[in-house]
Amino acid sequence: MADVEGNVVLVTDATRGIGLAVAKELAGAGAIVLLNDPEPEEQAERALAEVRKLQPEARLVRGDVADPADIDRMFAEIRTNYGGLDGLVSNAGITADGYAVTMGEAKWRRVLDTNLTGAFLCCRAAARLMAGQRAGAIVVVSSTSATNSLPGRANYAASEAGLLAVVRVLAKELGGYGVRVNAVLPGLVETTMTDTAPDDRLADHLRQVPLARSGRPAEVASVVRFLLSERTASYVTGTSVVVDGGLTC
Repeated sequence: MADVEGNVVLVTDATRGIGLAVAKELAGAGAIVLLNDPEPEEQAERALAEVRKLQPEARLVRGDVADPADIDRMFAEIRTNYGGLDGLVSNAGITADGYAVTMGEAKWRRVLDTNLTGAFLCCRAAARLMAGQRAGAIVVVSSTSATNSLPGRANYAASEAGLLAVVRVLAKELGGYGVRVNAVLPGLVETTMTDTAPDDRLADHLRQVPLARSGRPAEVASVVRFLLSERTASYVTGTSVVVDGGLTC
């Protein structure tokens, strides 16, 4: 297999930020990218048009990863249309910040349902396809919040730390089937999440980054491509690659 050329890869939350950068990186390398997102039709179509400039066979797979029925339908479509799946990039994630002592159960569950349960269900569905093929790669996009948590983010930190545990377990369970499972942990990256963060919080955060800048989505995307590729990462599984400018060093 030459890098990811010709591979069918599903990317969740793929119409903006890191997800869109990953979709474009993979499409530019010749992968057939399936862009998943529940966002409004106009935004999704714009993202698809960008990716199709790089790989005309890219397509949208609509669905909400917080909805198990949507996940079942998405993967059934993939099986029907492509017969299998070579790669999954589980990237969907949300935040709903609030101090733990005042955080309601609904806010806790909303983040865990998307970030952790949704990711697990997507990984499970992908694993079922890949195990039958005895080949495939899964990359879960977590966050440095998994190990370097901030006040007001108990729900987010718990979901991201949980993803790392899921990755380690899946790597052990699926290795015998030729399926690799890894995680990427971005630090402060220029996305819509950082766009809405208070300026003083961002400035304080950047002071802790040795490279003295925020990351770019494309810098995360290149690491995801590395982990998906059998050419570059065929003996890499069960690990986490930190992409944070040195924040957690």
